[in-house]
Amino acid sequence: MKPSLLIVDDEKDMLKLLQRSIRADIDCEIFSATDALSGLHIVETHSIDVALLDIRMPRVDGLELLERIRSIDSFITVIMMTAYGVIEVAVDSIKKGAYDFITKPFEHETLIHLLTKAFERSRLLRENRHLQRRIQTEQTFQNLVGMSPAMQKVYDTIQMVAQTDVTVLITGESGTGKNLAARAIHAMSSRSSKPYVHVNCPTLPESILESELFGYKKGAFTHATQDKKGLIEEADGGTLCLDEIGDISPAVQTKLLQVLEEKQIKPLGQTASLHVNIRLLASTNCDLREKIAAKQFREDLFYRLNVVNLHMPPLRDRREDIPLLSHYFLKRYNTEFERDKKGFSPELIQLFLEARWEGNVRELANLVKRGVVLAPEDTIRPEDIGWSSSRSSSECPADRYLEMEYRVAKQKTLADFHNRYFENLLHRAEGNVTRAAQICGLERQHLQQILRKYDISAERFR
Repeated sequence: MKPSLLIVDDEKDMLKLLQRSIRADIDCEIFSATDALSGLHIVETHSIDVALLDIRMPRVDGLELLERIRSIDSFITVIMMTAYGVIEVAVDSIKKGAYDFITKPFEHETLIHLLTKAFERSRLLRENRHLQRRIQTEQTFQNLVGMSPAMQKVYDTIQMVAQTDVTVLITGESGTGKNLAARAIHAMSSRSSKPYVHVNCPTLPESILESELFGYKKGAFTHATQDKKGLIEEADGGTLCLDEIGDISPAVQTKLLQVLEEKQIKPLGQTASLHVNIRLLASTNCDLREKIAAKQFREDLFYRLNVVNLHMPPLRDRREDIPLLSHYFLKRYNTEFERDKKGFSPELIQLFLEARWEGNVRELANLVKRGVVLAPEDTIRPEDIGWSSSRSSSECPADRYLEMEYRVAKQKTLADFHNRYFENLLHRAEGNVTRAAQICGLERQHLQQILRKYDISAERFR
């Protein structure tokens, strides 16, 4: 479906010129009107994405039309057209909700660039609204969120293996949801009413992990003052998930292999073995084949674990899920912190879509949580989570430049600092350069020089 554009201008020749020039570069449906009331009727009867309004019109001017349009549909992106010399009026339109303004006479390329950005903004706003409604009405798949082909493949695999007792090796980078996938397999299995025992292997020292997994009898070692049931026995009848199994020691690997082969365990200090009925799931963020090659992981254990491999895709490989995930976490943290944030600015959603996400879904969740807690307004913007609106990566600037030549790294670090500092400053000063200069302690002229040097426009913050 083509995006739609409404043009309102009382000069018929200007309307014809605009329609002809815009159609040459943008594939969109164009509606036009020569007065505000006719334009308002079009908004009421059609779905409009972007409105291009002349400010100076008889009876009802562009500013009043702007306010009426926003009262009907606040998701329409409005651009104001103004003649040279009345910039103050155009700036006032920004404060009343216009996206931007353009001064007549304008260059064709400038207009097309502005309209392209406006259509993209409108698309993101409507997509955000659609996703919010979907989150409110749809259930997630066992707490896993995503509609991308990559996640549909994950869901299909979970559904296929859940009703069996096969051992599953869940692989993927940190923060991709491996633990959620393991819980989903258990929840959809015939063992769901039985225990689910999750063991985070790296958090337990080797000497403790073995006794925690297999248990021990009183007197088995110095501090064994009573019998202790191991976690494997605790999971009897249910599911045992060993998280980051690549970090366990060779000794524990050997004992675990015996459990898989014989379905028996022998607690420390006990001579008789115990039969256990468990379904084993294991997860890892490392390449176990590399560990096998380095003699750090048993090959026979790997094949016992890797009966079915479930790979959790990194967030960068399912970017289409990012808006849906963002709104899912927004709803969760609104409830947790008793806030009422409405959504994200189009600029922030665009940055989310472009980020590297080395921390994957967990990193996204933490950023949304930060925004819910810190954002001063209903809409979460880049500066609310400590990002620059020009940022295209979620990585730390200092880390980003460590591999660069010193001179280049220094220049890029300074540019990043100035962008983040002065964009935040202008946000606080609502685009008023004089007030911004007073806040930061610079002379107004000096501040303007810096803004020009780093191509930072104060008008965007008004």
